[in-house]
Amino acid sequence: MLFVYYPKCTTCKKAQKWLQEHGKEFEVRDIKEENPTYEELKEWYQKSGLPLKRFFNTSGLLYKELKLKDRLPEMSEEEQLRLLATDGMLVKRPIVVTQEQVLVGFKEAEWDRL
Repeated sequence: MLFVYYPKCTTCKKAQKWLQEHGKEFEVRDIKEENPTYEELKEWYQKSGLPLKRFFNTSGLLYKELKLKDRLPEMSEEEQLRLLATDGMLVKRPIVVTQEQVLVGFKEAEWDRL
């Protein structure tokens, strides 16, 4: 299991604690140090079954600076994935990647179910 997170993010810390408390083994990856690639993001997006917008960190400063709320609807999926691959701070976190599924963001009830 891969746990992609930002160390300063409190939600990520809660998610990491949840994984540890539930005895999950995982590899950690700092999203700021090692941004997901276009290929990874495309695979995770397809595997997640989520709308692509869920992969954007909509509360982040960079998202707001780039005025993505207005720009995203006009962009193709390809353009959005390429944009996400440019900077880890654009990507919603934490992300958990397993063989079967991808979870984006931390909602304890959702994680308990899966």
